[in-house]
Amino acid sequence: MSEIIQGIIHFILSPTFPDWVKLIRFIFIIISFFFLGYVIWALLKTSWFYRLVIWDLEEILTYRPFGVRKIVRDWQKIKAGLITGQESEYKLAVFKADAMLDRILTGMGFGGKTLGERLTKLTIASVPNVEDVKQAHKTRNNIVHDPDYRLSLEEAKKTVETYEKALTDLQAL
Repeated sequence: MSEIIQGIIHFILSPTFPDWVKLIRFIFIIISFFFLGYVIWALLKTSWFYRLVIWDLEEILTYRPFGVRKIVRDWQKIKAGLITGQESEYKLAVFKADAMLDRILTGMGFGGKTLGERLTKLTIASVPNVEDVKQAHKTRNNIVHDPDYRLSLEEAKKTVETYEKALTDLQAL
């Protein structure tokens, strides 16, 4: 039995392989490099690697959930709409703030078909100003459903600040 094992070890470690074994070994090395290249290409072309490594790394290094930077950038654009001095921009800022809250609540797993249904599922523990948010959503509904609705700059600022506080409480800003 030990002679068989010694023979196998000698065959594996022997530098004098027959030519056909060298050819097979070379072919398998080429095939291995091809598959390794394919795996690397697939990782770079799909977002799987990016999600697995880069998102986690960004969350660890910034101490904030992934995607917050884009939300903050979008929020700054919303607040910039309040500076323009045009009522249409105020209305658009309120509408976009409402849409952002809806998107974030949907992403957090709050059920419901509309933001109004999702707001009923919020508690004071998660968003302390939930009643103000509901009122801000009513303001948004007035803007959408009533074309003659007048929105002052003060009311728009108060509404956007309400959404901002809710988003901050949800740790989205």
